Amino acid sequence: MESADEQNGNGSQEALPPPPPDVPPNVVPVKAEPEPVKKKPLRVPIARRGLGSKGQKMPLLTNHFKVNVTNTEGYFFHYCVSLAYEDGRPVDGKGVGRKVIDRVHETYDTEFGKDFAYDGEKSLFTVGPLPRNKLEFTVVLEDVVSNRNNGNASPDGHGSPNEGDRKRLRRPYHSKTFKVEISFAAKIPMQAIANALRGQESENSQEAFRVLDIILRQHAAKQGCLLVRQSFFHNDPKNFVDLGGGVLGCRGFHSSFRTSQGGLSLNIDVSTTMIIQPGPVVDFLIANQNVRDPFSLDWAKAKRMLKNLRVKASPSNQEYKITGLSEKTCKEQMFQLKQKNGGDGGIEAVEITVYDYFVNHRKIDLRYSGDLPCINVGKPKRPTYIPLELCSLVSLQRYTKALSTLQRSSLVEKSRQKPQERMTVLSSALKSSKYDAEPMLRSCGISINPSFTQVEGRVLPAPKLKVGNGEDFFPRNGRWNFNNKKLVEPSRIEKWAVVNFSARCDIRNLVQNLTKCAEMKGIPIEDPFDVFEENPQSRRAPPVVRVEKMFEQIQSRLPGQPKFLLCLLPERKNSDIYGPWKRKNLAEYGIVTQCIAPQRVNDQYITNVLLKINAKLGGLNSMLAVEHAPSLPLVSKVPTLILGMDVSHGSPGQSDVPSIAAVVSSRQWPLISRYRACVRTQSPKLEMIDSLFKRVSETEDEGIIRELLLDFYVTSGKRKPDQIIIFRDGVSESQFNQVLNIELDQIIEACKFLDEKWSPTFVVIVAQKNHHTKFFQPGSPDNVPPGTIIDNKVCHPRNNDFYLCAHAGMIGTTRPTHYHVLLDEVGFSADDLQELVHSLSYVYQRSTTAISVVAPICYAHLAATQMGQFMKFEDTSETSSSHGGVTSAGAVPVPQLPRLQEKVCNSMFFC
Repeated sequence: MESADEQNGNGSQEALPPPPPDVPPNVVPVKAEPEPVKKKPLRVPIARRGLGSKGQKMPLLTNHFKVNVTNTEGYFFHYCVSLAYEDGRPVDGKGVGRKVIDRVHETYDTEFGKDFAYDGEKSLFTVGPLPRNKLEFTVVLEDVVSNRNNGNASPDGHGSPNEGDRKRLRRPYHSKTFKVEISFAAKIPMQAIANALRGQESENSQEAFRVLDIILRQHAAKQGCLLVRQSFFHNDPKNFVDLGGGVLGCRGFHSSFRTSQGGLSLNIDVSTTMIIQPGPVVDFLIANQNVRDPFSLDWAKAKRMLKNLRVKASPSNQEYKITGLSEKTCKEQMFQLKQKNGGDGGIEAVEITVYDYFVNHRKIDLRYSGDLPCINVGKPKRPTYIPLELCSLVSLQRYTKALSTLQRSSLVEKSRQKPQERMTVLSSALKSSKYDAEPMLRSCGISINPSFTQVEGRVLPAPKLKVGNGEDFFPRNGRWNFNNKKLVEPSRIEKWAVVNFSARCDIRNLVQNLTKCAEMKGIPIEDPFDVFEENPQSRRAPPVVRVEKMFEQIQSRLPGQPKFLLCLLPERKNSDIYGPWKRKNLAEYGIVTQCIAPQRVNDQYITNVLLKINAKLGGLNSMLAVEHAPSLPLVSKVPTLILGMDVSHGSPGQSDVPSIAAVVSSRQWPLISRYRACVRTQSPKLEMIDSLFKRVSETEDEGIIRELLLDFYVTSGKRKPDQIIIFRDGVSESQFNQVLNIELDQIIEACKFLDEKWSPTFVVIVAQKNHHTKFFQPGSPDNVPPGTIIDNKVCHPRNNDFYLCAHAGMIGTTRPTHYHVLLDEVGFSADDLQELVHSLSYVYQRSTTAISVVAPICYAHLAATQMGQFMKFEDTSETSSSHGGVTSAGAVPVPQLPRLQEKVCNSMFFC
């Protein structure tokens, strides 16, 4: 029998309200379902609202080459490729895929005789379908670089005498059988390309362009190039430049299809990557470790450096991948050699040294490697040893570690090209690439115009600056100087001292020059209290200890805490003392400090140092006349906060170093020249900033934005910003939606958390330096003039973007900054927004030149880099082993940066 509860729905019938009049009497109304929560629509980048018109017009050329597409009716067919060995194990070796698919194409031309584009891994594309949706093939390849050892106990895979191996010995190479499965995945209409050119981008169009880029990669792979994303590097020694340390810069070309207002274009540019010096392994190691001979090498370091590199062993010319080094030297390293027993024809295993085997059995003369470790190319449990001097590094192997300062400056110097030289090189690259003969491009009906595309540029006039005594000042050619000029707001240098970490320098002369120069610039300066010289016995101590000892000296001799310390370092770049010194001053004591490593001290050098000191101490070197007036369109009338955001990551290969997110914000509105920074660590390699809003309780938010909003409020006459302009650096086009929907949402939440009723309007602009578009003046050897802006022809067909060369390119070819306006709720006109971006390239307090990207982004980059130095010398052994390359937020405790002292956290300490 049913219970009473079940009968009347968990309660008596009387408890229900009477039905409303329009409901039939025997129907009981059901409780209304709660309305489903409406999902907030995702923000997408805004469309262009118009072109700018200000500035002097100028015809320019760009390294985009017009592409004509005649076939937009057909389809690309996408197939998944699965490769396995004969025994069913999947193929893992890189580079084997292309050889296997080429062999399938040759062998089965009736079933698979179509032109195709293969990405070398799992995707293959054809124009039109293959005969069936699933095709299976078996092919045999000779000369496969194998990481597998085929059961040989000999040191180089040539000594085991069983029947199969004897046959193999007669052939110089191993052969392998592969099973190949090609199965249909999707159809991509070529019409998607035409749609994208009208600004209607879809997933299909992104896929279609991916196919076109894969065709270019495959074309380069057939020519034996090294492929790095969309850049291709030929194995030609005339493209190599020696950077020292066994590293070569290799010059190649970037080549990719781009949609633009002018249609489809092929963007070709010069590109450089780093490769390992090919040739004898021993020569590379000697250069890499900068030692005299192989007997001075650090073998632990050598083992790390060589792992996974490919070598050719002589005399067989067989290619292997290095897995390690032998524990012992060639003369001591034993292995078991199986050989025939002369008496009964059986096989016995003999213990023999690698040296003995090569010299006596193989009759190969070894000159010096008997006393050195052997190269191991085998598996962990089955080593295969080859003497060092028989191994040569294969060409075009990438060097992915961070470059030293010397290597980096050598690379910059040797890869510079003047505009005209670059144009000549690019023209001949397009000619020699022979894209017109590429069968897949022809079947898409694609042809490429060999001429540089013409565009119209405009040169914006430089903004007027204010310097000391209310004087107006006009930059010329993107530069100005302070000769006979005073700073607009000089700060007082008082209660200061000089600290010298064993740098060779005439300190008395330096202080005299600094004082004289400061007075000329209008900076009041006291005599330094003292000069603190490092005790010579401390020089060899760890950096943190040297800093501690110096502070003991300072505290014992100064009457009170200094306001400013001038610190002399012995090395110009990458000094070990820099990080611990900055941390001690900024985080523990709140002392402003300026580090220098003087070599050639002249007035220009001293002036540059003073500009930084003045900004750090709260002064202002120069400002825009429009912020002094104040008359910046839309910015001076309404309280406006400007943010610069950047994330810096550890060097390549450092998967356990936390990434550092920095946000700088303008203060003292209506100024746009003063900033303060907030910096946090986050999971390694995470590009989106995850600490903009960090709610820890009902009333507490520990995020970056709250801190910056409060600072703006306090310094701008207790006004909240009604407009927030965000400049974001370092994100690619695929991440634009994350900036708009993840980062911007956090910023809005931080605003609402401070005041529920407050909703400022937002402008979001991404700045990109890492692209391949360049501009040239036809017939001129010079770079484009500073202030050159381009928003037509090569820009996006729909989105609001433009290129700006704000700075004077003095060396090489100017790289413009590509600005993408993702959101504009303020309603700037094209001219007003472009003028604001241009003006923000002139407020960088560290230099007397226009800079190539807006100052807030440069400051964010500086702040992230400087605070990153804090982490460098911490004992990260506890965290680094547990990181294990995990990048998901929250999966691993990320070491936190120390908070800066109140006295300096509002200053431009990063300047």
